[in-house]
Amino acid sequence: MEKTIDVIVEGGKATAGPPLGPALGPMGINTGQVVADINKATAGFAGMKIPVKVVVNTATKKVRLEVGAPPVVELLKKEAGIEKGAGNKDTPAGDVKLEAVVKIAKQKTTLAKGWKETTKEVLGTCKSMGLQVNGKNPRDVIKEINGGKHDSLFAGSAA
Repeated sequence: MEKTIDVIVEGGKATAGPPLGPALGPMGINTGQVVADINKATAGFAGMKIPVKVVVNTATKKVRLEVGAPPVVELLKKEAGIEKGAGNKDTPAGDVKLEAVVKIAKQKTTLAKGWKETTKEVLGTCKSMGLQVNGKNPRDVIKEINGGKHDSLFAGSAA
């Protein structure tokens, strides 16, 4: 039988505290080793929150980690070099390049039909966070994409 513990950790900085320690300890699992394995697996995402599933086979005590993709918000914060989105609508939180938005869209699992549509979803997140894209309002960039202005970014890309 397997038991799954879902946690969100900062890349490379998991600890044996809650929720991991209290969940793994009673099962007789070496929490320190699991934390070390999580930190090794998430080290490349330093400064970002990463979803991790710790799957424990309760019969054999074997542990398997499933490291998820960082949320789009975390990827955008890293690209923009900010710690959080805008606190008000009047002052932008930062600026990201459209190329970076397309790169993030290509990492995202979505139901959208194609990279253009996924990119527009990420641009919507930029808008919600108060980020500008290439110095413009993300809504204006969406209009440009709809008008075909940035088609070269999507050439040869298949969803």
